[in-house]
Order: sequence, then C-alpha cells, then structure tokens
Amino acid sequence: MFIDSNLRVQSDDDVTIKVLYCGICHTDLHVIKNYWGSAMYPVVPGHEIVGTVTDVGSGVTKFKAGDTVGVGYFVDSCRACECCGNGHENYCAGVVLTSNGVDHARGGAATLGGFSDVIVVREHYVVRVPDGLSPERTAPLLCAGVTVYSPMMRHGLNQPGKHLGVVGLGGLGHVAVKFGKAFGMKVTVISTSPRKRQEALEHLGADEFLVSSDPEQMKAATGTMDGIIDTVSAWHTITPLLMLLKPMGQMVVVGVPNKPLELSVYAIVPGGKGIAGNNVGSVGDCQAMLEFAGKHGIGAEVEVIKMDYVNTALERLEKNDVRYRFVIDIAGSSLGSAA
Repeated sequence: MFIDSNLRVQSDDDVTIKVLYCGICHTDLHVIKNYWGSAMYPVVPGHEIVGTVTDVGSGVTKFKAGDTVGVGYFVDSCRACECCGNGHENYCAGVVLTSNGVDHARGGAATLGGFSDVIVVREHYVVRVPDGLSPERTAPLLCAGVTVYSPMMRHGLNQPGKHLGVVGLGGLGHVAVKFGKAFGMKVTVISTSPRKRQEALEHLGADEFLVSSDPEQMKAATGTMDGIIDTVSAWHTITPLLMLLKPMGQMVVVGVPNKPLELSVYAIVPGGKGIAGNNVGSVGDCQAMLEFAGKHGIGAEVEVIKMDYVNTALERLEKNDVRYRFVIDIAGSSLGSAA
C-alpha cells in the first residue's frame, strides 16, 4: 500500500480538505488486490472521507475554512448528461471515482483517495457533515450509509409500519437496520449466521432474526415482507429470499457477488415482484442521508485504527473479521511512509 498527497492545484471551484478519518470498504480491498482487473498502481485507496476544510477556491460558495465535510465514492462527473442533469451523478457514464479513477483535472492520472493527509475536491461533490455527528462513525456513511439509504427512499422502503428484510449483517447491513428502525419500520435481519441473532436484536434493535439456512424459518416467513435490501457480496441463491416478499414487493441488490446470481422467473412473475440494483447514491442523496443521520443520531459501528495497522485490517476485512467497519484515524497517524 502507498500513501501520497500528490494533489492537483486548487482551482476556483475546489475545496481543499484535511482528512481526519477514512473508512475502509470492501471495494478498497478489491481494488488493492486487483480482483476486478482495474487497479492503476500505485493505488491510494479510500472513499469514505470526513475532514476539515482548510482552503477554498474563489468560486466556492457553500463551504469555508473550518467546516466539517465529507467526500464519498466519486469526486466528479460529466455534468452534461441526463443522469447528471437529473441529480443522479452516481450513474453518469463519466463518473470519476474518488480512488483509482481517471482524474481529468490531473491529465488522466489515477485519482488519489482518502488514505492521504489532504484531498482536493470540486465543491459540488463535497457534502456537509451536520453538527453533532461523530466524524469517525460518520465516515462509513459516505459509502455504506448512502448505498442502503438511497434505494430505501427511491423504492418506498422508508414508510412507518412496513416490513423490511435486511440480508447480511455487515458494514452495509447494520446501517440498513438502523435506518429502517429510524423510519419506523419493522426490520428483520436475514443471515446464515445464527450467532449474529443477539447482536441484531439486542444491540441494533432489529425486530426479528431469520436464519436463511433454516427451511422451517424461511417457510414461516413466506410473503411477510414489503421489501428486502440484499447487502451480501458473496454468491448466494436469491430465489428463497424473493419468496419472503409480499405480492409486488421489492428486492434491492447492493452487494456485488463475483459470480452471476441465479433467478427463477417464477419467483417474481406470479407475485409481480421486482428486483433492482443500486450503486451508492447521488450527492443530493448523500447530503439528505447525513441530515437524516444527524436528526436520528445514526452512525456506523466502527473499529478505529491508525495507518500502521492498515495491512492487518485489510487481512481481517478479507476474513470478515470486523464489527462492522474499520476507520483510519488519518490525522492521528504518521503519513510519512508506506503502510
């Protein structure tokens, strides 16, 4: 791994940010190890960034020095296509990822993420962190949080009294439980791991826990859920999950398995059920999510580490040995050498 603060020169619409905390996402691990074949080495990971504004360009109007801000999965887009015009920059074909993206402002060099002491980002792609939110617990919300929040809002899985199933209790799943409860929903965690029952019910406040490998439990829950957020990135069968939905229920897939999922059309056609995907969220989604989190005191459950522990953290992350997100204390770490 490689730490760098090789920044572009601040432009009129840029915000310069001193990085305080940066979360570690499974995407960082996939890029570092080139699992997707897209790594542009040397990689500077990190796209769950909370920091303090230290300087702004002459054209910046929304931020000033001293503001606490966040930067998520992307730092630029074409700003001319239909997606950008409709406020869905996350689906722009020209989206520029915060880490390991193509930085047109630096002549096509790879973007340098939040495992750095400073980052320079265009104003439009920076969000404000509300007062009262813990910066270290907020960092994972910039990716994990908005990834589950935005489809919940889009598909009506935010209505009090509705029944939400959350598949997987990891970095994304545990935040989905928190959002669901804050919306006033009934929330059931669906997991292959019975050992997570107590954590889900007693610590995170889920209403029910369903062991997906137990046929009797799954049968008893058939047709009871209005929607499901599937956060699992390992390959799994989804037909039994679809059977849990009520007619016209909606499943949203936010995990990214490395093998194609198998789907029987009979799991969706007779009940008019839907399957949708979701890729993080727009800048507006992210800001709205933070405002909601601030109102309800929502933050990720994190293990804060220093930069010299990053390689060990990545090894543990690959084994799913974290509850629930590693966050690097960037400002409290020495960034003078490789980690």
